[in-house]
Amino acid sequence: MLTPLLLFASVAALSDSEIPADTVTLPDVVAAAPAKTNVTLLPLNTNIVTEEVIDKSAETSLLPILVNKVPGLFVTERGFAGYGASGGSAGTVNIRGVGQGNKVLFLVDGQPQWAGVFGHAMPDTYVTNGVERVEIVKGPSSLIYGSNAMGGSVNIITRRHLQDGFTGRAHAEFGSFTTQKFGLTTGYRKGKFGVTVAGALDRSNGYRENSEFWNANEFIQFQYNPVKEWEVGTTVEMNQTKANNPGTEQAPLVSMWTKVNRGTASVYAKDNYEKASGGVQAFINWGRNWVDDGYAPDATPTDYIFNSTDYNMGFTLYQTLNLWQGNDLSAGIDFMHWGGHVWNTGKEDISMRSSEFKGSENEIAGYVMMQQGLWNDLLSLNAGVRLQHGSQYGNEWVPQAGFILKPYAGGSLKFSFGKGFRAPNLRELYLYPPANADLKPEYMWNYDVEFRQWLFDNRFNIGLSFFFIDGKNMIQTARVDGRPRNVNTGTFINKGFEVDAAYQISDEWSASANYSYLHTTNDNLLGAPKNKLNAEVSYTPGNLELTLESNTIWSLYTGAPDGHTQSYSLLNLRAGYTFRTKVDVKPFLKLDNILNKHYEIMYGCPMPGMTVMGGVEIKF
Repeated sequence: MLTPLLLFASVAALSDSEIPADTVTLPDVVAAAPAKTNVTLLPLNTNIVTEEVIDKSAETSLLPILVNKVPGLFVTERGFAGYGASGGSAGTVNIRGVGQGNKVLFLVDGQPQWAGVFGHAMPDTYVTNGVERVEIVKGPSSLIYGSNAMGGSVNIITRRHLQDGFTGRAHAEFGSFTTQKFGLTTGYRKGKFGVTVAGALDRSNGYRENSEFWNANEFIQFQYNPVKEWEVGTTVEMNQTKANNPGTEQAPLVSMWTKVNRGTASVYAKDNYEKASGGVQAFINWGRNWVDDGYAPDATPTDYIFNSTDYNMGFTLYQTLNLWQGNDLSAGIDFMHWGGHVWNTGKEDISMRSSEFKGSENEIAGYVMMQQGLWNDLLSLNAGVRLQHGSQYGNEWVPQAGFILKPYAGGSLKFSFGKGFRAPNLRELYLYPPANADLKPEYMWNYDVEFRQWLFDNRFNIGLSFFFIDGKNMIQTARVDGRPRNVNTGTFINKGFEVDAAYQISDEWSASANYSYLHTTNDNLLGAPKNKLNAEVSYTPGNLELTLESNTIWSLYTGAPDGHTQSYSLLNLRAGYTFRTKVDVKPFLKLDNILNKHYEIMYGCPMPGMTVMGGVEIKF
């Protein structure tokens, strides 16, 4: 009963009260970090999660926030055990049912983030510390970013210091299962020079035996403005994770763990003139990974450790020109070199190696996109095309087109169609028995229409979107001449709709809700619920913050052998009070699943019941 009541509160009472802009739906923003395009120019369905929303959540991982705030997005979880890597790992991100096999591209300040051998994202590295906002594009982003942005993109924009002086924030929290979380972000700017430094540490004993987890993250960024129109900078981020995996309840494991060290670095220069803006960015991200596959309690321990290194490096060059009134012409060139090395070492003698493989691929692409506003931007037309060449798969054309219509003040209608694709990774091409070096990219066609209405001085907005996705050439493992082989035979059709609304009932009361419905021809699609509803009510009298949040899922396939699906409803509470002095101090309390519901997101991995976290945040 609580979920319908929260939904009703989020859209009811359309009276003389003033109503706010949603903190999730993307309004006009000015990009504060190197970016290929302002996402508001795209006719695609786009959302943003702001710094305010991130801070209010009291989360240290970005992914749970995205699940709650972005309709149509879902992430597999296994609770306080982290997301992990290798067998039994979680953290698969689906947007509108597309995401398995790394079909959603994660970026940090426009730099692609994925493991070079296996092609997957690294969910434990996506932390809230040092993040300014997150831009999510639902639908193909392959026109701008190429492969792996087939189902959408998630661009994490890091926090920078733009005003002179020294500022920062720190937090510490403690709670269930001996969980401890610490974070610090600080920065300094003097004239043309700025620096930001951040660090975080999470650790937990886990809520199941053999599920201990820790994750550390370090970040530093320098920026320099030699003149008003130019900025140059460099960013380095490091992450270290160790996660123990107890296996499923049906097939428990002993001594199954993954240890992952990852790093990423980039240098950039960007310009911002009245009639032109753009930049160049060179980047590299790399990983060093160790995995013990563990063993069943009554089995013999394994005698090897799986090892891998991977890398993904390249550069991007892009520029947007304002040729005449209402026109933006964007063009760019991308190059990527990615690959890695895998091998096994003996536990007794680490010099003994087996199952060794090395490989790499190159991709180069060029794209052009034009936006034309007509009749004082009553109608904006958008079209573009990308040609990408891969050393393994050859050429891939990626078209995209659409429009944004604003027939009256506060109302907009978007329509887009476009192609997304994902190139096969090294595992699918060359590793293990199903490998097939002749694989071609997967691709899909996406059709999307969105209507949005803003009312009452932009204090209320509601949006409704419909989508149709036609997937082709999906990579599947089939029997060929009696042997398993990866082949391009899969197809799928996903279709559905999404609704979101936000309403500022008064200066102290606000509410929001979002709902998504997905119909797919893939009956056993993991981590993609048929229905997802999130609703929130906040009360903020003065320095007090109280938030009640409801998350409801229907018909989620978890991988159960009998095809059984999960449905559940969770209720969460956030509370905090800010003592405002020269240094703001905010004690806070976070209660998740306060009704102590029992449920699973991954088969055999029960999620914890009610959990409690409390701590303090300091801003200076």
